[in-house]
Amino acid sequence: MSKTYIPEGYKPRLSLYDTQKAIEFIKQSFQRNLCAALNLKRVSAPLFVRADTGLNDNLSGVERPVSFDVPSIGGAEFQIVHSLAKWKRWALKKYDFHTGNGLVTDMNAIRRDEEILDNLHSVYVDQWDWERIITRGQRNVDYLKQTVSRIVNAVCNTGDELMWEFPVLSCNLKREVFFIGAQELEDMYPELDPKQREHAITKEHKTVFIMNIGKRLRSGKPHDSRAPDYDDWDLNGDILFWNDLLEIPFEISSMGIRVDETSLMNQLKLAGKESMSELPYHKALLAGELPLTIGGGIGQSRLCMLLIGTAHIGEVQSGVWDDETYEICGKAGVPLL
Repeated sequence: MSKTYIPEGYKPRLSLYDTQKAIEFIKQSFQRNLCAALNLKRVSAPLFVRADTGLNDNLSGVERPVSFDVPSIGGAEFQIVHSLAKWKRWALKKYDFHTGNGLVTDMNAIRRDEEILDNLHSVYVDQWDWERIITRGQRNVDYLKQTVSRIVNAVCNTGDELMWEFPVLSCNLKREVFFIGAQELEDMYPELDPKQREHAITKEHKTVFIMNIGKRLRSGKPHDSRAPDYDDWDLNGDILFWNDLLEIPFEISSMGIRVDETSLMNQLKLAGKESMSELPYHKALLAGELPLTIGGGIGQSRLCMLLIGTAHIGEVQSGVWDDETYEICGKAGVPLL
């Protein structure tokens, strides 16, 4: 059964042609604003990595990567990236970046095991993956919050520029970020599940950053799953905006200060994945050969959807959908790319 929902009376504000123009405008404008906010330089990035390097993102640990062998490289197995969370840190060293600057790149992925295909979720994932070198003294909550606020300002600035270019659009996002820890949120709404808590807090505060994703809470479960080998669970979180059209919290980014040698081993032990410490990437990190960083991913189609005000992500990206979704959108006059 399709999870797609089209609000009553919804009609796209832009034609298909103007939607393409708006997507181009957003991608150019936001990347410029993000680079200025965080001192980032654009780099090239891989679509796939060797399976035996440990560079691929394990997400929550259960998603299957799309993999294939390459006969001309001895039959080695390669995987389509789930994200570039770990590759970026390695690349900062390889490309000779220095403290205070960082990189941004386009990341394209296939999430074959996406549980639900609905208004927000697709098998295809496109995002800006960014990473910045920091000092050990910046591995703290205050620096994390400062970075989040800069990203939110870059989003809001892009929305303002978009409305100048396309006056028919209305994009009123709140710049002030409400910060809250996952445990504090659970204590506030103990009777609700994590998604319901996100809905309640984002509906009230409009722009929210939920921190400490991946840590087990007093209820015995984490707010959400996170791989143990890239974000420090004490120094990470999700950026959510309230979506007035769909009346839901709208996650635009997962990000955080990355693990150092100590937090990596602690989190591998908590996750029961100590054997990962023998992979090449993890060995380099534990040996202090990789820089300390902060980074994250920002959904490109998600951001276009939010700023343009579309009801379905298929209006701003070419994806694949079940027959019922095509039928629901067709009856509502919603064109899917």
